[in-house]
Amino acid sequence: MIASRYEGVDERLNKWIDEEISIGDFVTSGGEFPAMLLMDALIRQIPGVLNDIESVNQDSFVNGLLDHPSFTRPESVRGLKVPDILLSGDHEKIRIWRLKESLKETKLKRPDLLINKSLTKEESRLLKEIEQEQEQG
Repeated sequence: MIASRYEGVDERLNKWIDEEISIGDFVTSGGEFPAMLLMDALIRQIPGVLNDIESVNQDSFVNGLLDHPSFTRPESVRGLKVPDILLSGDHEKIRIWRLKESLKETKLKRPDLLINKSLTKEESRLLKEIEQEQEQG
């Protein structure tokens, strides 16, 4: 991996470069940070690197959607509360809530991800609910 500095990689090195990867449409002062981001994203996919493989299986983009909102303790911070459903103990309702929120986040922030995604029946139903809720204001 070659991480350029300032102006990019010396043009003479291009004959040895077989792939160019961009991590986004922005400029940094050097390629070290983007290289570290790429390495971190790849290394975490190696079995045994993370303590719990479920961490990888629940990451954003694994199912083609952005992740649902996350909440930690305490249950209330300056009057802002964790949604009641997450405290309910009803795992099925929590799963559906997370999926719906994931669809909302994706529709709002990265609608391009939904264009080519093959939605399940449940995802399609939830997306229609979201769209109806948005129309109603």
